[in-house]
Amino acid sequence: MIKTILVPATGSQTDTATFAAALRVAKLFAAHIDALHVRIDPVATLVAMTTEGSGGVMIGGLVEQLEQDVREREAKARRAFMEFCERERLSITAAPADAGANPSAQWHVETGEEPRWMTNYGLTADLIVASRGAPDNAIARSTLEAVLVQTGRPLLIPGDGAPSVEMADRIAIAWKPTPQTARAVAATMPFLARAKEIVVMTVQEEEGRCDDADRLVRNLEWHGLKAVAQRLTPDGRGAAETLLAAATAKVDLLIMGGYGHSRLREWVFGGFTQQLLVSAPVPVLMVH
Repeated sequence: MIKTILVPATGSQTDTATFAAALRVAKLFAAHIDALHVRIDPVATLVAMTTEGSGGVMIGGLVEQLEQDVREREAKARRAFMEFCERERLSITAAPADAGANPSAQWHVETGEEPRWMTNYGLTADLIVASRGAPDNAIARSTLEAVLVQTGRPLLIPGDGAPSVEMADRIAIAWKPTPQTARAVAATMPFLARAKEIVVMTVQEEEGRCDDADRLVRNLEWHGLKAVAQRLTPDGRGAAETLLAAATAKVDLLIMGGYGHSRLREWVFGGFTQQLLVSAPVPVLMVH
């Protein structure tokens, strides 16, 4: 069951999509949203940028400017969070007993590096919801990779297109016989149990049978879930693009294992995980 959802509160435009996706899940499970804002440490940032003992006057001025920027960013993030809670009528609480059967939320602030703090908090969350950020936002990308690889928890990335109202109605599983995909299926059973339609999608990349997809369908049926297998033949777009196009046309949510190959191999040769960390029309729920 999904009861605690961790989201980064960055003070940027992506917070709107992140909060909205987290709320849709929270309404499904009457869950609690933990919004985490990570303040940059101005001194640590400048120490990393300069050599010791040089430019003391200039550094002092930069520290003051950075501190002001940090305060403004935190204030903007908190304001967006409070407006979100007021608009959606979410109770702000730290105790489950105070929230009752409705979604609730809580504000947290830490100082340091966002990927590290999101990982620390993510280890004890049921679900992490985080957006991709702008193409040039290296911190957002580092945060996604850190929580995916280091927490072992499900990571939900909102889609780039218009949000789906019923996120869990139609679900596709990007099936490949890897431990990561198996863990993804097990970890997302709360979503699968609510789905009206489940499609186990496989891409026939070489000659041979794909009995494992049929076995997964059979296992889901033993859980009382209705699922079907769909085998896709890659076209000129390649296996990843073929599967993503098929999922986008049919479902509201795509479940998959993240980094089935080594991260180095995916960085060098490209891979499905890398592609979806950059862009995807539908929400993607990953587990490493």
